[in-house]
Amino acid sequence: MQELIARAKELLANGTVARVLGWKAGDLPYNPEPAYFEKEEDFKDFVYNGFCGANLSKYMIEASKLEGRTLVCLKPCDTYSFNQLIMEHRVDREKAYIIGVGCKGKLDIEKVKKNGIKGIQGISGAELTDDAETLTVQTIYGEKTMPYKDAMLERCHVCKGKEHMIYDEIIGESKDTKDGDRFAEVERIEAMKPEEKFAYFQKELSKCIRCNACRNACPACSCRKCVFDSNKFDSSQKANVDSFEEKMFHIIRAFHVAGRCTDCGECSRVCPQGIPLHLFNRKFIKDIDEFYGEFQAGEDITVKGPLTSFTFEDVEPGIVAERG
Repeated sequence: MQELIARAKELLANGTVARVLGWKAGDLPYNPEPAYFEKEEDFKDFVYNGFCGANLSKYMIEASKLEGRTLVCLKPCDTYSFNQLIMEHRVDREKAYIIGVGCKGKLDIEKVKKNGIKGIQGISGAELTDDAETLTVQTIYGEKTMPYKDAMLERCHVCKGKEHMIYDEIIGESKDTKDGDRFAEVERIEAMKPEEKFAYFQKELSKCIRCNACRNACPACSCRKCVFDSNKFDSSQKANVDSFEEKMFHIIRAFHVAGRCTDCGECSRVCPQGIPLHLFNRKFIKDIDEFYGEFQAGEDITVKGPLTSFTFEDVEPGIVAERG
């Protein structure tokens, strides 16, 4: 992390960038939050460790409107989102100085707690320079340890790879964390009977409190104004009532980002209710791969998405409908 801080300070001091977009320490050792750093003294709060899961690419939409360039720290998976935003003309590449930061897998504090660890005071083993094999947790009951991989976010177990799709320079080493099948959970749900699927999603979506955290964190949700915030229609009222039939916000949102979602997993990471929202998006990704050929949003800015282009080999609508 010190190398990253030193480089950021250098670029800030020589005028290459006007500000730095990274993460600052929160009130607890496991909740760093996105932040701007504009002066050297600000960096006393700068952190980058296993708990810095936030995808900073979406913050660059507003940063692109500011004077001067913004240095932004992007993990490998974040760069897919940044590329997608370039394709959609939502960020200005010339206004960004991208430092690709190494990643050894990001952590989910809830998994630490589910491991029976309580009264957390501090956590070590999650720094960029660590081997990311073991977490050592200081608690009010003494020291506890657990395997690093057991605390990783779901998305890290199905990682797209540790190659940065776009960057100006790279700082820090990465580690391969993939040990699972990206579509295994989707296939499990696909195998359910219709009534089982309905019950599953009814149970999950009924937890929603409409805090909009998923929408606000999602890089693909980049509309200047969301229809669900408009008072001109009844969509906002319908989305806030309690009946499951009206809990269509997430399904509508999934359709909205289909073909554009990079599967960054931010929707599920920020959900305070623990709803696996990424499964909606991943279902669309799986179907798109099967119907139109394998495609990864944000991988190549010169390639049009399958839902925004047409070929004579495209499947007929009837075939798509039969799939369900």
